[in-house]
Amino acid sequence: MNLFQKVVSVRPNQIGYLYQDNKLHKKLNPGIYKFFDFSHKFDVAIIPTISKLITVANQEVLTKDNISLRLSYLLEYQITDGDIFINRFSLFDTPAYNSSANLIAQAESVVHNLSQVDLRDAIAKIDSQQINEQKHEVLNQIPESLKNQLGSYGITVHQLIVKDVCFPKMIQQLFAQQLETKIRAKIDLENARTTVATLRALKNAAELMQNHENIKFIQYLETIVKIAAQGKHTFILGDIQNQNLPKG
Repeated sequence: MNLFQKVVSVRPNQIGYLYQDNKLHKKLNPGIYKFFDFSHKFDVAIIPTISKLITVANQEVLTKDNISLRLSYLLEYQITDGDIFINRFSLFDTPAYNSSANLIAQAESVVHNLSQVDLRDAIAKIDSQQINEQKHEVLNQIPESLKNQLGSYGITVHQLIVKDVCFPKMIQQLFAQQLETKIRAKIDLENARTTVATLRALKNAAELMQNHENIKFIQYLETIVKIAAQGKHTFILGDIQNQNLPKG
């Protein structure tokens, strides 16, 4: 009797679809089920109900200015409508013990290919120098077209995160040279501004010294001190016509 008994185990976070004579018989919630299957009429497709994270690595894409780069990204998806999902894929083309794994592999292939196409289209609209600036604003957003396409498979995308952006080595060197040029230009500009400010300050100081009477008097005294230091001299300060000078 046990030879013809079929045991089906639906684990937590899974849902089963029981088929009899290739027709959907009923859904199976988590649990263990036993069926008498003398003529092998029963098949079961089991799909996960929780989200899953996949990595899409080293995808070669072109930017708007025709620069080739390699892109890796993470994508979190979930089968949210099992009824639609099971009608979009081949359920029992592989042995029963491997049918669920094959079903998920088919789903991930669809997610991989459709997300790759949408991301390529998004990058094709961005110049290479703006990739890093717009990575979070544009590339990490889930395109509406991707949502709609995967929705027709009963799949929902929760996250799309760009992980790595790798430019060819030659392009990296050009970017480094360009950055160095920008930094040098900025330094030269700051030095020029400092020089202009210094010259302006010196000019203002010169004009102040030229027109200020007290500063002129201080300069006059400094000149007298320098002359006096060179020998014995007699200095007359003030109006010479009003001085009572000794006659001799």
